[in-house]
Amino acid sequence: MSRITTTVAAEDFGRQTRPMDRRMEWARQAAIVIAASLFVALCARVTVPLPFTPVPLTLQNFGVLTVGLLLGSRRGFAALALYLIEGAFGLPVFSPSMSLGVGVFRILGPTGGFLMAYPLVAFIAGYIYEHSSRRFGWAALSAVAAELVLFVAGLSWLAVLTHSVSLALRYGLYWFVFAEVIKVLMAAAVSARWHRRTSQ
Repeated sequence: MSRITTTVAAEDFGRQTRPMDRRMEWARQAAIVIAASLFVALCARVTVPLPFTPVPLTLQNFGVLTVGLLLGSRRGFAALALYLIEGAFGLPVFSPSMSLGVGVFRILGPTGGFLMAYPLVAFIAGYIYEHSSRRFGWAALSAVAAELVLFVAGLSWLAVLTHSVSLALRYGLYWFVFAEVIKVLMAAAVSARWHRRTSQ
């Protein structure tokens, strides 16, 4: 009788702890997503305004690529969607600028195409990388594919605002190619090293 009672008590305890474990896991994942959005916000604070274009030079893209590569497609998408929501509500998560506005006005401004693409960029980087061998080459390839999507979106938005493809390329591409190559390599190196250490 006591053995049956012990078994029933153990099963009841297991049923009680499973929902608690799920809540703890949800809380952990939510904390990771929030921390990732804040990491991108921190990267956005490192910015250099350029006098010949409304698009600043910033570490923001590095943060987006790194989040996508480290967290994977779904969590990366969630983190950058949260980042846009934070920015839309006026939180100081975008790169500081007096001319580009704040909140929704920033998202609808010259850099809006880049900003609105961030969740998709993180998703693509994460999706390709999580279906690969997780080596540096795959991390770099994933980041390059994501960057292509980022610049197609950003330049298309600039072309709509300026009514000129040549102006869009001048404002949003030519001055940033070298810096973007560095960001891709940095994000790939960080991600490959992280996955190598965590898989040991």
